[in-house]
Amino acid sequence: MRMKKHAILYTVTPADPAGHRFHVRLSIQAPAPAGQVLALPAWIPGSYLIRDFSRQVESIQARSQNRRVAIRKISDHAWRCAPCNGPLTIEYIVYAWDLSVRGAHLDETHAFFNGTSIYLSVAGQENQPCHVMMCPPPHARNWRVHTSLPEAHGEAECARRHGFGLYRAPDYDALIDHPVEMGTPQFARFRAHGAEHEIVFTGVVPSLDLKRIAADVRHICAAQIALFEPETRAAPFLDSSDRYVFMTMVTDTGYGGLEHRASTALMAARRDLPVMGREEAGDGYQNFLGLVSHEYFHTWNVKRIKPAAFVPYDLGRPNHTSLLWVFEGFTSYYDDLMLLRSGTIDESDYLRTVAKVISAVRRGAGRLKQSVAESSFDAWTRYYKQDENSPNALVSYYTKGSLVAMGLDITIRHATGGKRSLDDVMRLLWQRYGRDFYRGAATGVPERAVPRLIKEATGVDVSDFISRHVLGREDVPLEKLLPLQGISFIWKAATALPSLDARVKEDRGQTVLASVSEGGAAHRAGLSAGDILVALDGLRVSDPASLDRLLGARLPGDRVIAHVFRRDELRQYEVELAAPANTDCVLRRTQ
Repeated sequence: MRMKKHAILYTVTPADPAGHRFHVRLSIQAPAPAGQVLALPAWIPGSYLIRDFSRQVESIQARSQNRRVAIRKISDHAWRCAPCNGPLTIEYIVYAWDLSVRGAHLDETHAFFNGTSIYLSVAGQENQPCHVMMCPPPHARNWRVHTSLPEAHGEAECARRHGFGLYRAPDYDALIDHPVEMGTPQFARFRAHGAEHEIVFTGVVPSLDLKRIAADVRHICAAQIALFEPETRAAPFLDSSDRYVFMTMVTDTGYGGLEHRASTALMAARRDLPVMGREEAGDGYQNFLGLVSHEYFHTWNVKRIKPAAFVPYDLGRPNHTSLLWVFEGFTSYYDDLMLLRSGTIDESDYLRTVAKVISAVRRGAGRLKQSVAESSFDAWTRYYKQDENSPNALVSYYTKGSLVAMGLDITIRHATGGKRSLDDVMRLLWQRYGRDFYRGAATGVPERAVPRLIKEATGVDVSDFISRHVLGREDVPLEKLLPLQGISFIWKAATALPSLDARVKEDRGQTVLASVSEGGAAHRAGLSAGDILVALDGLRVSDPASLDRLLGARLPGDRVIAHVFRRDELRQYEVELAAPANTDCVLRRTQ
């Protein structure tokens, strides 16, 4: 039985695992008469930096009716084929050695890719249905395919669940929003409010406690579905797939995630995952569950509820919005809150986690220079391009955005006597902008609409709060707000040691100043980020622990001589040690 000819058909083969190369064939039944233009996205939604995925295309050629068609590069991300009569076939090779959630990675153990790295778009035909033939690597016959991309049911070569074969997407935008993992990972299935979920782990993880992870993640998913759909309990991704897939790459120190419309790509550290036979899991496992919760919450908040600037995405250039404090900040507030509500952590764990976020925000002087609205807009050029001075110059729309969300939530609850909350705002956003986004009603949240929408959802006017803490640079007044919820708030010093007011790190056996706080002791003395600290008062600094020991013999106000290498030059500075700052927050339930 011959396969039907599709308007847009991709054939993806992990052909050279040792060389990390995918072979891709793109078949276009009706190319543009004037010459077909093809392009790869310059960036991937959710990661706001120009990535230049096209740089990994090693070779590309075109043919039509067994004749070679000229093809040339016309921009950083695009190619143009010469005019041809009849169907056009493009063959190209993609180098895949990016072990991250953003790109593509291939070796003899597995294959992973985001569509933005693999699928060339066909200019003028982006709204055409797309089909993908997933092919196995030449060396392995027991690999499976894990993806939320739907199988091409009704087609002659339709893939079976987890099998190689034909998959489909309604258009190019959908196609690139379903990453693919191939290999022999560990995985488990569960249902949350009737919706199927898979959780997949690639990498060496001995005795992985899949049963425990699946149970905890199921509770998190169920709690989030109930938040947005308290009556129907309908999962959001059913407009795009019949399942949700958590695909996790496990390494020694990995951490990170990237959201998609019916799946997420995650990186996790092996030590953070629970193993069978051990009850304790530690803070690392809570961090992993928080990451899972964060990316799953994005299924509503940013994959369907979007800023107007993302409707539609323009994947050839930066798409600026001042609302990432809503889409990442609110998500960062709810990720740990949903762990609490789902019962996967208790209140003491939750308050300790919130206190860490408050402390981290307070330590950054950049919060006094940049608002979270400005941070959102500048994500492309500043937040995603951080350097040694970033703590002094930037604020995170993730962390301070989460504190803005908490402040808004408490303000709304207090003003309404507990009858309304930020939950009501999220449900309004979902109903108006998200629920029907992929069902022909794609509209986004206007840049200045958030105060109006909050008032509509709750009756509370938060325009002054937004002006001060979002558009302005004032700290969110949680010292006053949290006691309204029966939570005490105190500041204390993180250590009793006098301070250089600099963050140090160990790098290849050397103690390096990673960043220097503006106006602090090191700054006043003339020390700079990147300096290698070799001695304090003539005593060797061998590592950060030895520095603490030397500081432990001093008092605030003492003057010490610091010897550093800057580049290959030995320099000497006199530093007046500072008193430890009260930047650590402690939260406790009082009622």
